[in-house]
Amino acid sequence: MPYGAAEFARDLAGAEPVPGGAAEGSNQASPLLLSSRGRRVQADGPFRFRFSESALEVTGAGVRLETSGESLRSALQGALEAVGPLDSAATSADGPAHPPGDATSADGAAHPAGGAAHPADAAQPADTAMRRGGTIRIGGPLPDRALFTGPQYNSWIEQPFLPTQDGVLAYVRRLLDAGMPPGVVMIDDMWSADYGNWTFDAARFPDPAKLARTLHDWGCRLMLWMVPYISPDSPAFRRLEGAGLLLRGADGHTALRRWWNGVSAVLDLSEPRAVQWFHEQADALRALGVDGFKFDGADVGDFRDDDLTGGLRPVDMCRQWSRLAARYPLSEMRASWDMGGQPLAQRVQDTPPAWGDAGIGSLIPRMIAQSLMGYHYCCPDMVGGGEISAMQGQATIDQEFFVRYAQVAALAPMIQFSASPARVLDAEHLTAVRAALRLREHHLGRLLDLAEHAARTGEPILRPMAYHQPGLEDVVDQFMLGEDLVVAPVLERGARSRRVVLPAGTWAEADGRRHQGPTTIEVDAPLTALPVLTRVRERRPAAPHKGGAGPR
Repeated sequence: MPYGAAEFARDLAGAEPVPGGAAEGSNQASPLLLSSRGRRVQADGPFRFRFSESALEVTGAGVRLETSGESLRSALQGALEAVGPLDSAATSADGPAHPPGDATSADGAAHPAGGAAHPADAAQPADTAMRRGGTIRIGGPLPDRALFTGPQYNSWIEQPFLPTQDGVLAYVRRLLDAGMPPGVVMIDDMWSADYGNWTFDAARFPDPAKLARTLHDWGCRLMLWMVPYISPDSPAFRRLEGAGLLLRGADGHTALRRWWNGVSAVLDLSEPRAVQWFHEQADALRALGVDGFKFDGADVGDFRDDDLTGGLRPVDMCRQWSRLAARYPLSEMRASWDMGGQPLAQRVQDTPPAWGDAGIGSLIPRMIAQSLMGYHYCCPDMVGGGEISAMQGQATIDQEFFVRYAQVAALAPMIQFSASPARVLDAEHLTAVRAALRLREHHLGRLLDLAEHAARTGEPILRPMAYHQPGLEDVVDQFMLGEDLVVAPVLERGARSRRVVLPAGTWAEADGRRHQGPTTIEVDAPLTALPVLTRVRERRPAAPHKGGAGPR
């Protein structure tokens, strides 16, 4: 991205390249393409597209080509749809939109949700809402503010597959003792004994309520990793299969699907009783003090066109998992289909610990793509890289890389760590990471204002340069935070300066030096620095006071 100049093809039915296409993958997708000339391609379902010799070919049912103005910004605004926080929640398989307690709206106030979170009689058998695919919803709530105000700490790299209560507490305590701020703690894969048995493994988590209380006392929130998969031959499998709550294939039998951890059954997300069962498991965990959930899995490839799902397509089943998750303000999605504008944190795909376009260079383009699809609340994977095989294969940690990655994430909508900076960094590099977090704290008010603006208007928090300056479509190694901040992280090993492209206007560096745009400048970027330039807005002189009764 951007597309057009080079050969590129994609089939959105599986979010995969078409045969012979590039192998680049993605976690989030929507049936929406935007042009910097104001044009927009939308459809109510997945389609294939191919760019070749600056021409676009699109194949699919119900594809629409529409025009809104002559810019990228106007093209996106044409895709907005004011339908509230969740489209037609009353007719979806996940029932009402919010859990018990308070939900945060775009105006920043807390509004009691009231009533039961998900009464069984509110759930309907399928998503029957009449809607336009590829639209970005506006007017809904934000995700929980804790996802913005502090870092997220995920146990995955430090304790893959077998986290323990003592290990999680030691991980968090070491971070806090090293000067890292409190945040949201995510316990990742295998905190339970089996997939689908959503209770803590008593051998490794003897007192989960105490775990939650301790983290809360330290100023942290607690999230748990969840998937829609059910371990075969487990007690949960037998109960759910007997109740008809597992996905069935075309032959009418329970479908077993291969995913990255083996072969499992899949919860039937088209069945309201299955969704209700999941919410009951989540409610029991919340009663222990768990604050929210990381929703993994339910990729489009987990489902088949001929599965017995009441007419829901594979993309719809993926979307059902996201809609289920949107009930919980403190939640994160790893994969989503057509959920633009919904109150969900969205993480980019696992990223290897590598310099260049496959690693750190991919983060900004992917966040830009997420933002333009309406996935406003994006997170650029785990600082240092979240691809477990590559992380475990490292003989040593590239500390410079870790710092530069943290700087990319520092002014992204959200920042997440997994490999502990307190363990992998020396004093110099740990100081640089803490400096990046202080910069985030300095701009946190701006970030929260932009998040509220995104929920209310659909305009992204993180924006490509071309959003405000036509002609900068190819500048994807820097981004804008709103319209008043240019953020230009260092992405090259050993670099201590970088080129920054500025749009029209007057821009100030941190030391006060000013530049008149549009222009290109070279800025210093020592290890501890993330280049940020702020738009200078000239204040208009106040009108002379003419007496009278005062302001009206």
